[in-house]
Amino acid sequence: MNDDHDQTVTDTIATSEHGSSFREVLDPVDRAGEILFGLIMVMTFTGSLSVAQAGSADIRVMLIGALSCNLAWGIIDAVMFFTSSMAGRRLSKQTVQAVQTAANAGKARAIIASALPPLVLPALSAGDLERIRLHLVNLPAEKLQVRVQAQDLAGSLAVFLLVFLLTFPVVAPFLFVSDAASALRASNMIGIGLMFATGYAFGRRTGAPWRGGLVMVAVGLAMVAIAIALGG
Repeated sequence: MNDDHDQTVTDTIATSEHGSSFREVLDPVDRAGEILFGLIMVMTFTGSLSVAQAGSADIRVMLIGALSCNLAWGIIDAVMFFTSSMAGRRLSKQTVQAVQTAANAGKARAIIASALPPLVLPALSAGDLERIRLHLVNLPAEKLQVRVQAQDLAGSLAVFLLVFLLTFPVVAPFLFVSDAASALRASNMIGIGLMFATGYAFGRRTGAPWRGGLVMVAVGLAMVAIAIALGG
């Protein structure tokens, strides 16, 4: 194996100066999940509106409820993202410390092997694991300190914005279309379109964009229907 590959493998375990868990602010799975979550929340409110009997007061209550709900859940999701990020680095620190204090080299290599993804491990020889062990054993203590990093704050902000800002395009028709039934149809089309676009973008990474878009719409609408049926 070349040195670049060794460093990539090592970075999955050790915590570096700039953080090893974030190559982007949010990875594709996080982005798709937060977008879908935000859309489900706001469409639960719009979908529960009875357009046959809805007056301006009912629409106003729905809009305030949708905005307040996604604001609250955006904050909650952001806090959970931050907490999860910090917890992940603490677990990485514990893994490295376990390697450094292992009774012998064999036990240290076993700890490293258990921390690696199952699909990666078969590609590594005993010599590869030993090079990783030596790298981790020689890491200075300051490299293992768990600090709040810019990626944590940026990721938390991105999570909040995705959940909260997705409220606006879905509720916008109710602000500009006087007929409640027409506004609801337009709102649903926007919500479904955003679901499909999100799934399509995610599916491009897996080689099945159309399937990804359709699955995202099917899952999203099913979750909206369940939430409405259960009074969510």
